[in-house]
Amino acid sequence: MYHYFDRKIGPFRNLSSLPLQKAIDISKQINKEGKTYASQRSLDYIEIRRDLEMLAREQFIAKGGKPKNSFPHYMTLGACDWLKTWYTNPDWIVLHWDEFTESSISFTYGDLFPTMRVKDDKSYRRQVYTKQEIIRVIDKYGMPQDWNEQGDKGPERYIEVQIWDDDVIKRYQ
Repeated sequence: MYHYFDRKIGPFRNLSSLPLQKAIDISKQINKEGKTYASQRSLDYIEIRRDLEMLAREQFIAKGGKPKNSFPHYMTLGACDWLKTWYTNPDWIVLHWDEFTESSISFTYGDLFPTMRVKDDKSYRRQVYTKQEIIRVIDKYGMPQDWNEQGDKGPERYIEVQIWDDDVIKRYQ
């Protein structure tokens, strides 16, 4: 699993962990600076993100997940070179999914935003998966990084991993 970040900011920095107004202010500043991919986000990004994270958490709990955090940290299952373009000074950390308990990680087939918001007939929309479930989804659809590297076949560019526990993450913060 890969976590991409800007070297100057450091890994596993999470807007959702901040008080709402501070997260909104930082998001607005990123938008104003216009230097990175994140600057293209809508002004209501933080509110939408928190709603989607709550939905993902609820779905994960319904499937037996035991999240310790109210919000996830994000990684991708497999490398995704496109994510390096999001940052001015890109860097990444690679962790094996066996470092995490199955009850602390969930998956979406694609980034959480389009997975939960795009309205089409794809069966993986609006779904959060466990580790065992995502293996079956990959067997059926493959890795988005392989069939949609350029993003011209839809919003699925990678499988997102939501990390709901800081036990492993805190070693890298």
